[in-house]
Amino acid sequence: MIPPPGTSCWGPTMLVLMKDGFIKVAAASPLLRVADPEYNVEKMLELFSLAHSFGVKILVFPELSITGYTCQDLFLSESLLKRSRKALNEYAEKTSYSDILSFVGYPLEYNGKLYNTAAAVKEGKIISYTAKTNLPAYAEFQEDRWFTPSPDGVIMIDGSIPFGNRIIHRYKDIGVSAEICEDLWVAVPPSNSHASNGANIIVNLSASDEVIGKEEYRRSLVRMQSAKLLSGYVYADASEGESTTDMVFTGADLIAENGSILEESNFETGRLTVSEIDVSRLNEERRRTNTFRMQHDPGYAFVDISFYEVDTVLTRRIDRFPFVPSSDSDRASRCEKILTLQALGLKKRIEHTGSKALVVGLSGGLDSTLALLVAVKAIDMLKRPRKDILAITMPCFGTTKRTKSNAEKLAEALGVSFEEIDIRESVLSHFRDIGQSERDFSVTYENAQARERTQVLMDKANQIGALVIGTGDLSELALGWATYNGDHMSNYAVNASIPKTLVRHIVGYAASLGGPESPVLSDILNTPVSPELIPPKDGVISQVTEDIVGPYELHDFFLYYFVRFGFRPSKIFRLAQIAFDGIYANRVILAWLEIFLKRFFSQQFKRSCLPDGPKVGTVTFSPRGDWRMPSDAALSAFMEDLESVKATVI
Repeated sequence: MIPPPGTSCWGPTMLVLMKDGFIKVAAASPLLRVADPEYNVEKMLELFSLAHSFGVKILVFPELSITGYTCQDLFLSESLLKRSRKALNEYAEKTSYSDILSFVGYPLEYNGKLYNTAAAVKEGKIISYTAKTNLPAYAEFQEDRWFTPSPDGVIMIDGSIPFGNRIIHRYKDIGVSAEICEDLWVAVPPSNSHASNGANIIVNLSASDEVIGKEEYRRSLVRMQSAKLLSGYVYADASEGESTTDMVFTGADLIAENGSILEESNFETGRLTVSEIDVSRLNEERRRTNTFRMQHDPGYAFVDISFYEVDTVLTRRIDRFPFVPSSDSDRASRCEKILTLQALGLKKRIEHTGSKALVVGLSGGLDSTLALLVAVKAIDMLKRPRKDILAITMPCFGTTKRTKSNAEKLAEALGVSFEEIDIRESVLSHFRDIGQSERDFSVTYENAQARERTQVLMDKANQIGALVIGTGDLSELALGWATYNGDHMSNYAVNASIPKTLVRHIVGYAASLGGPESPVLSDILNTPVSPELIPPKDGVISQVTEDIVGPYELHDFFLYYFVRFGFRPSKIFRLAQIAFDGIYANRVILAWLEIFLKRFFSQQFKRSCLPDGPKVGTVTFSPRGDWRMPSDAALSAFMEDLESVKATVI
């Protein structure tokens, strides 16, 4: 819904269209009177004025909003039709001051027949009539008593106004088409054809009465239609003013985008439901989804329109944690499902290879903890003893008592085999072999430990006929925060598509289940993320990952929008400013975004040769599946885009 009056981002001088591909849209459910066009237009004009002040560019009113949907046999009255024609013309004339594209429900009389239409009005002119195709004549509906289905295709009326069911209003990369109420509920909605011929925003003028159970069904229809069509969907429903005789209406307005409900309202009259549709995101989705086929139906009429172009002020919610569901129940369900998917992938690998055991390098940190939890679940699925899992802790120069103790406690609580192999002497011997000083805390100092640990795991696995389970997560792969041929390598990488922000929640979910491992899981969650490759200070971790590469909540945010949607760095920065407002200064966000891009491009060679791992989300870096990027791709164009916003950051 719209913010309350007085909110600072609203006002007649606000910026609206089209920076970063956003366009502001609104669904309106005005208070109306059945069979009173003059009153109805008055109320519609009030909401139009409000929409104009809010910067709305596409405004949708309910079905037959000029007259009211429930006029029944009064639709056959010449008096009502004459008044409705006059009211529509008045609406067009009095909205000429704005460039809003609005859709008004109107009973159009043509060649002796009556049509239920969406009249598109732009800058004082009626520019099209989209007619309803599917007229319900069941239960409480009797539309075929008064109306005729839309003619197939488009004809021109009143000289040059397209009328029919195949009309697209277009401006640059925006295409807007209408369908009316029941058209959405049939097996093949007209919007299917609209989308495949270029429409990326569908508007629906509806008069959907309210009965128990209908609200969620209607919501699902709108949400899934926007997902199927990779489109925005603006649904405007009739308000309580339509309630008469046996039907009750509640103004169930919805704005959806590619399967997500951006904004909604119900049981509210005389209000606007406002949000912003990201057209560039929709077009990107269509580009990458090769099964979304475009058509070129010669029966379509294209109505060219224009908008004044300025920046869009965003009011839609930008989630700080795009990989993590916001509600507790959804988050718990997601965590359980991810654990199951990870375990099922590992179970198949165990069965296929005939492995006698699993080996996990257990550090006492989050990633190896999750890997062990997955291994336990897979072994339980196979009804094999948990002792078939060997957890190995390998203390070295940076290991603290806390993490070492937690590794041992976790293995004991889960009932797996456990072994401690101190690698200090092996690493020191290697240092002597290559002439590396043990006081030189360089990358060689760190990587030698990581590679020694991987060698121990691989060789130990050979001894007992086991698989080495990888622990690295998606965020580390994005940043290249892994030692090549060290923790970078394994026989099966169970965490490869789990971002760090989600790893934490999955481990937290496991802790919430109240098993014997819960206390140690809770302590692991409270331990700073660290590779522990540099000696501790006074027994405390001295090498905190997020102090070096940056906050994972920022990097996961950048990762989601860069990889999943292909957004420009400047657009990602803009969204991050909104999502992390009051948490990070703009200059801090910009600095870490620059580091993300540099690391992402320079470390692709590590992602080009990753081991197998289960895909559990829409973002993954398997070079055999979702991500194919040249290892030596140039970064310059992306940095140039980021440079364009630096001047605005103080």
